[in-house]
Amino acid sequence: MSLIKVSAHSRSAAVAGAIAGVVRENGCAQVQAIGPLAVNQAAKAIAIARGYLAPENLDVVCIFSFVKVELGGHLRTALKMDVGPR
Repeated sequence: MSLIKVSAHSRSAAVAGAIAGVVRENGCAQVQAIGPLAVNQAAKAIAIARGYLAPENLDVVCIFSFVKVELGGHLRTALKMDVGPR
């Protein structure tokens, strides 16, 4: 499964397009964000992606979980969002 990493500076519409493309291709996608601004962009992107997929009768939901990731030699907590069919 493709991991889509979102930063605070990511454009939500561009991330939504990536999410929709991965869902079309694989049936589900994983989105990862670290920090409140990145999580905000990811959440908006998932909402936009639902709109992109709706005309194709694809309704997706999101399941959130915390994961530990190594970033610059330090462990950080990221929010992982699994996006898949309802």
